[in-house]
Amino acid sequence: MSQEDKFPLDALPTKGRLMGLDLGTKTIGVAISDGLQMTATPNETIKRKKFGLDADRIIQLIAENACVGVVIGLPLNMNGTEGPRAQSTRAFVRNLAQKIELPIAFWDERLSTAAVTRTMIEADISRAKQAKVVDKLAASFILQGALNRRR
Repeated sequence: MSQEDKFPLDALPTKGRLMGLDLGTKTIGVAISDGLQMTATPNETIKRKKFGLDADRIIQLIAENACVGVVIGLPLNMNGTEGPRAQSTRAFVRNLAQKIELPIAFWDERLSTAAVTRTMIEADISRAKQAKVVDKLAASFILQGALNRRR
């Protein structure tokens, strides 16, 4: 069974809130869907420390928002292959899966941060404000893409 088969979108429940994560090297963007899984909303940006602390915050947010599944952006190369960032994301997910009992699915996140940044530039949002919100907006973009695909 390949890694892709292990974390498919259709393993997620069709009702209830989903959490979306954009894993960066310094931060983790978090988004949460509504219970009907129509809309993804940016939630927060976690400053990365160590895996255990990062996972504890994710688990806390899962509990606070009564999430039933997690969608994690998989940073593929433009040609669809996996590089070091995708391998790092897979390692994070393997470790997280041991700490939570929820289904987890990957979503191709290519260009999510670029799309969010472009939108913010078009909206004339200052660079300082962009830096504060780009990760949770990217998580929202990832989660919304997965929600749209499932419909």
